[in-house]
Amino acid sequence: MIELIELDAGYRGRAVLQKVNLSFPEGYVTVLLGPNGCGKSTLLKTALGLLPSLGGEIKYDGTPLSTLTPVEIARRAAYMAQSRGVPSIEVERMVLHGRFPYLSFPRRYRKSDYEVVHSALEQADALELIGSRMEELSGGQRQKVYLAMALAQQTNAIFMDEPTTWLDVRHQIEVMRTARSLAQAGKAVVLVSHDLCLALRTADRVALLADGKLVQLATPDEIYKSGVLDTIFGVHVGRVSVDGEWQYFCG
Repeated sequence: MIELIELDAGYRGRAVLQKVNLSFPEGYVTVLLGPNGCGKSTLLKTALGLLPSLGGEIKYDGTPLSTLTPVEIARRAAYMAQSRGVPSIEVERMVLHGRFPYLSFPRRYRKSDYEVVHSALEQADALELIGSRMEELSGGQRQKVYLAMALAQQTNAIFMDEPTTWLDVRHQIEVMRTARSLAQAGKAVVLVSHDLCLALRTADRVALLADGKLVQLATPDEIYKSGVLDTIFGVHVGRVSVDGEWQYFCG
């Protein structure tokens, strides 16, 4: 389990979030929600050690993050970034980057690495992209490849920053289903999302961020019933039951 203890997070010495106490347990999808600029992505990057914390502590299974090497962190948590440059590289080679934490130098890929990569591409619905080059793909196709690269890392935790960016509605739903299946397989899944309704349908736990703090940590049902979403986002959030499941909408 990854724990954030009294964490201050921000940029260039300026805290965007203060005194955040939050954990990401295995077997659950935790979604970070909040208005633009509230620090969702900042918190994600700080939890991964990509940004230095400005105070407090981060622990991975009880071990302080500050004592772990980058390779040790990469073997424990994978990261799917919101946006990145487009390298001139073939899809399979791109996904093989997810195997870097397990290779010595010089890197020599094993048969097992290719098997993991093909499995990850299949799980991300991107197996048919093998043979294509990244610069030739659409935004949605690239997003699926980046998801496969994170899955190929085979970590107990996976952090996704806006994973449905560039995807059409069907593939947005499929990515969220993948997130749920990863949690059901025992991984800690952490998502940043701007799609309020899709996030509420997917999450086991919602961490609501606003005004520089963690406002509430609860189930989607508890968050919805509290009425805090209407206040923070300035919209009316409603829901209806469809086939025994809540479908959320904003009005």
